[in-house]
Amino acid sequence: MTTIEIRPARPAEYEAVAGLRWRWVAEQDGPPATDRDEFVREFALWAKENADTHRCLVVASEGRVVGMGFLAITPRVPTPRAFSRTSGDVQCVYVEPEARDGGLGGRLIDALLQLATELGLERVTVHSSGRAVAAYERSGFAVSPHLLQARPNLTR
Repeated sequence: MTTIEIRPARPAEYEAVAGLRWRWVAEQDGPPATDRDEFVREFALWAKENADTHRCLVVASEGRVVGMGFLAITPRVPTPRAFSRTSGDVQCVYVEPEARDGGLGGRLIDALLQLATELGLERVTVHSSGRAVAAYERSGFAVSPHLLQARPNLTR
């Protein structure tokens, strides 16, 4: 029987997480023009430096990292009712193609939401690929008519 763990990434695993991020981009858009080894080093450093605001969970199968997801934590403006407020954004949820369609992505999403609950986050958002929308909906995400998005036009 295969042992599967979903848990916080260990600092020594950030290079494996970076490799998954590289693979994901290559699957979607073709091989990146940047050097893979340099990206892995830089990403691992970034993940260590931003671990307080970008919590990384991994899916480990027999000790090997086969999936990842981040919960980005953002402070919110205080209100008279709650001075300390934070929200979260699920980012970079990815499971290797060889490990997909067995429910690991859903388990990872649920673990990220459990982390958000433990941290007392006010809300959690996600920007999903079309393929993953159903998995997010199964975990309780829904379209919000009040959440809007703009892409700043820096040429105005």
